[in-house]
Amino acid sequence: MLEKLTNSFSDIFRKITGKSTITEKNIEETVEQIKMALLEADVNLRVVRRFVNSTIEEAKGEKVLRAVDPGQQFVKIIYDKMVSLLGDSKQDLKLKGPDTQSVILMLGLQGAGKTTASAKLAARLKKEGRKPLLAACDLVRPAAVEQLCVLGEKINIPVYKEDSKDAVKVSKNALEYARKNGFDTVIIDTAGRLQIDDSMMEELERIKKTVSPDEVLLVADAMTGQNAVDIAKTFDERLTLSGVILTKFDSDARGGAAISLKSITGKPILFIGTGEKTEDFEPFHPERIASRILGMGDIVSLVEKAQETIDIQEAEALQKKMMSQTFTLQDMLEQMQRVKKMGSMQSLMEMIPGLSSQIGNQDIDTSVIKTQEAIILSMTKKERLNHLIIGPSRRRRIAKGSGTTVAEVNKLIKQFEKTKLAMKKLTKNKGLQAKLMQQLGGKM
Repeated sequence: MLEKLTNSFSDIFRKITGKSTITEKNIEETVEQIKMALLEADVNLRVVRRFVNSTIEEAKGEKVLRAVDPGQQFVKIIYDKMVSLLGDSKQDLKLKGPDTQSVILMLGLQGAGKTTASAKLAARLKKEGRKPLLAACDLVRPAAVEQLCVLGEKINIPVYKEDSKDAVKVSKNALEYARKNGFDTVIIDTAGRLQIDDSMMEELERIKKTVSPDEVLLVADAMTGQNAVDIAKTFDERLTLSGVILTKFDSDARGGAAISLKSITGKPILFIGTGEKTEDFEPFHPERIASRILGMGDIVSLVEKAQETIDIQEAEALQKKMMSQTFTLQDMLEQMQRVKKMGSMQSLMEMIPGLSSQIGNQDIDTSVIKTQEAIILSMTKKERLNHLIIGPSRRRRIAKGSGTTVAEVNKLIKQFEKTKLAMKKLTKNKGLQAKLMQQLGGKM
């Protein structure tokens, strides 16, 4: 995500941080490059001008020019300005307590991913301990109700629907149904259009008046750039938005919508859609996204993803195996499968400082991991637990069973042995262990 902008900033910072001293001319040249990068990313012109002017004003002060490391100090200013543009800090949904009913009204044009976002939000709230109900009030788009029902069944969340063409009536009845059945949150999926029109807005205004929502969220397509910002402005003028959900954020190489939205509309981005799966739905952290945009990675999000998929007891057991040097191919297979649950390799590598700028727009070749997984799955349990028994005849059988070659099987086993050797060295080197923990602590 945001690869184009990240690559531009990485190139700019590489030049400025390499200088032992910087001058006002250096700053002006660098800011001009940043200005062009932001405009190419489809950031609103007014936002770019404000960003550039405030950056120059602060960067030309003595704090930067006379700093011990002026390049790093300048980068820090850019980072702070970017965080401010994106919204300063993470904003949470303002919902009532679980003993009182909360209502979330979902708005947006057709194709923005409103129905899917409604289901993803419901799944997230359920995970947080709430009891959500999805209300199918998009009675215009063919199969919209059926789509919401399928998504609801997949995440085990009920969907309220009626055989009716009156969306206002359905929304009102959904609230009554929720009250009688103990649902504390109602998420109302409304109708969109290919473009904004009065009939759609009037219907949405009637629904809003009927249900008195706690949150009015616009679902916008991040890939539409400035168009998403204009749509947000129009919806806000008629319906007073409380926040925005940006979908298809994982496919957005530019970042214009994310950077412009808060400054132009004053409305915070609350969540981003980062993939097709239900769990590909994240709270929007301005400081973390700023870090990704500037090529600094996002270690905190990476650790959180790991915590969601890796059980603490399993992690401790694995650590003991590593320390006692009893790590096996079976353990290696399980680690591969856990990493796959965390998301695509592309998204994970973008979170590691320094790697996002290196991978650029290239797709990560995941075929190697798939090949290794196939090879280990073709082994017997005894072979996975003791790789030393895998002789030539067994290697031929494993290669045939996995659709690979003996050379690929040999390569995997050799790599595994190298990994075990590295673990052995680490367990003996207490100083290196302490240094690694210190580095991780610094990132956190």
